[in-house]
Amino acid sequence: MAAAVRGAIVALRDRPLGRLMRHAITRWLAVGALFAGNAALAHHSFAVHFTGDELITVEGVVTAFTFRNPHGVLTLAVPGENGSVEWKAETNSPNILRRRGWAPDSLKPGDRVTVEGFPARDGSSSMRISRVTFADGRELTGQRPAVGIADGQD
Repeated sequence: MAAAVRGAIVALRDRPLGRLMRHAITRWLAVGALFAGNAALAHHSFAVHFTGDELITVEGVVTAFTFRNPHGVLTLAVPGENGSVEWKAETNSPNILRRRGWAPDSLKPGDRVTVEGFPARDGSSSMRISRVTFADGRELTGQRPAVGIADGQD
């Protein structure tokens, strides 16, 4: 079978129509690779951006929440010494979050929440969410902590 395919390719290579088909296929493959490359850049590794062996906690007011791929983002206004500081807290993908009880309207602007998560490696005001706790005690679970995190902090 492989010999037959090779023979057909060789036969097409020497014909004008075969060359056109080969060029068209090459172009489509190049376009596909371009789009695949962009999709790969949109997603990133947890370990590249966040520490997996430390948890931090911030309390603030939700200013925005996006529930979309590849990761949702929660934006909080957190009181600081010179006014409020904007924190960005990244979530898992919506598919994983739905299985953990999240929905697109789980967090609304004005909600007071405590967010526990993994800090950004670059020291910025951002984290990967491990848990969100509402003022009434309800909780949403995000990224599960590493095995090395002490019991009671998961």
